Amino acid sequence: MSEQVGNNETPIVTRRAALAAAAAASLSIGPVAAAEPVAQLVARAAEKNAAFMRGDMQRWSELVRIAADFTLMQPFGGPASRGFDKSPARMAELARYFRNGKTNLELVQSYASEDIVVLVMMERQTAEVGGLPEQEWSLRVTEVYRKAGSEWELAHRHADPLVRRVKLEQAAALARGLPVNE
Repeated sequence: MSEQVGNNETPIVTRRAALAAAAAASLSIGPVAAAEPVAQLVARAAEKNAAFMRGDMQRWSELVRIAADFTLMQPFGGPASRGFDKSPARMAELARYFRNGKTNLELVQSYASEDIVVLVMMERQTAEVGGLPEQEWSLRVTEVYRKAGSEWELAHRHADPLVRRVKLEQAAALARGLPVNE
C-alpha cells in the first residue's frame, strides 16, 4: 500500500490517506486511537519536507520538534549524527544548500503505539542541492516520532538515495567505500 500526500507548496492528506495510514499501523493501539496521530504526522512530514527542500528553514523549524537525543542517518552516508543544531547560522546554511524543491510524499507503511509512531516513506522530489542544478533528489526515508507530553518529537530519521535498485557490484562498492560507477 502506498499513498501520496502533498505537493510543491501545500501538502494535503486526504481522508483516504489518513484511513490508510491508520490501517497500516501494525503495532496499533487500535485503529481509532492510531489514526489521528499517524495522519497528523504524515501531513506534517509532507509539509516539513516541502519546506526543507524549498530552503524555507523558518517554516521547517515551525513544523518539527527535534528530540534532544535525535539521531540522523544522512543520505550522504557516514556515521549517524546526534542532536541537531537549530542555530540561526546553521538554518541559514541549510537554506542556501537546499533550494527550489518540489516534493511529494509517498507513505509506504506506518507503525503506531501509544507513544511511538514510525513512518516509512518515499520522498519524491526535485531540487537544487549544494549548488548543483535542479535534479531528482528522491529519498527512501524512515522517521521515528516519540510522544513527549502532548507533543510528538522527531527522534530518528534515516534517509538514503537508493530509490532505484542497484547492482550487487554497486552495492558492494558502496559497502567498501568505493565510488559507484554510473
